Amino acid sequence: MPLRTVRTNIVQSIRAFRVPDLQEAAQALGHHFLYANLADAQTKQDVLDLIGQQFKLPAHVGKNFDALYDSMTDPVHKSGPQPGFIAVLEHIPANTKFDKEAREQLLDIFRDTADYWGDRKIPFRCFYSFL
Repeated sequence: MPLRTVRTNIVQSIRAFRVPDLQEAAQALGHHFLYANLADAQTKQDVLDLIGQQFKLPAHVGKNFDALYDSMTDPVHKSGPQPGFIAVLEHIPANTKFDKEAREQLLDIFRDTADYWGDRKIPFRCFYSFL
């Protein structure tokens, strides 16, 4: 199991992990696997739209980071018991339209989401890479 050395509620660089291995780990653990390839994104709006589409989140997620956080936490928690989550944000853009501050804000949303689920004793691991 490739995740045995990874804390359960964390946001970290994908580094040595491969996406198919993370997907297999999610399946083996019975966790939700959320994947977004952001290679075609240039702006914050592009990033939000692609995450919303690829995570299959409600349409309002594309409005702002707060809506993204809200859609990944409370409504999901209220929908019933959750087994856990492995999320992958691959190829987060690194350009003038999606600068370092925007990237940190995005990762902070996922850190806050990991904390939210951690408070409820539900594993949430997020792995990311930059383009």
